[in-house]
Amino acid sequence: MAKTIFITGAGTGLGKGTALGLAKEGHRVIASVEIFPQVTALREAAEAEGVDLEVFKMDITDPEDQALMHKYDFDIFVANAAINEGGPISEVPVDKLREIMEVNVFSTLETAQIAAEKFVEKRSGKIVFMSSMAGLMASAYTGLYAASKHALEAIAKTMKEEMEHFGVQVATINPGPFNTGFNDRAAEAKWRWYHEDIHFSPKEEMQKVDEGMSDQFDPEDMIAKMVEVIPKDSHKFRTAYPPETEKQMKEEEAENWEKDI
Repeated sequence: MAKTIFITGAGTGLGKGTALGLAKEGHRVIASVEIFPQVTALREAAEAEGVDLEVFKMDITDPEDQALMHKYDFDIFVANAAINEGGPISEVPVDKLREIMEVNVFSTLETAQIAAEKFVEKRSGKIVFMSSMAGLMASAYTGLYAASKHALEAIAKTMKEEMEHFGVQVATINPGPFNTGFNDRAAEAKWRWYHEDIHFSPKEEMQKVDEGMSDQFDPEDMIAKMVEVIPKDSHKFRTAYPPETEKQMKEEEAENWEKDI
């Protein structure tokens, strides 16, 4: 059965591919993007794919843009919009973390609250939070993003319990590292403020982490998984993908109970 699906952050990466993929499957897709040039680019992509998308500009941090959500009716809300930045959390300018939290946590929650209000009134609907493997895992020089996604996991778990009474479903999707450019941009961003002559974090160690990003997965596989899961009437609360990422997440959770300091 075709659904009406509202997805944020559809201007790039997994969000863009998923919006197009869901439309190809016959769903009505309402796709919001952060900036006006992405509106044109996504409409052109939809035309090239021969699908219909309702595309509009909605910066989720802008209250006026958020208010646009109220005029739409939809069955599923996918909170996908997010930003990322790497770097040592022991030295990062805290404003960098505040910016990430503003987008990935506070503004994401505000949009989810709008969806929740709509769904409670209808006594049906589903909210899907785009989390990450970083929602359960954390490692050196990736702590900013991990902190935001850990917070999002708590929001999703809590909202799931609170919304069940109203017949509203809540779930997360937790991708591993996919080669969309999102992770690469995050790795590059830290070099704007980090200076080897004044910071104590070792540049060489951060460069090793960056080099590890050469081994990322094909985003088309993740897009296919999202297109499969998002419209489903029933599935697991957490969808971690690919399977090796799910395994890695579970192993780290277990290891955290055994670690010494």
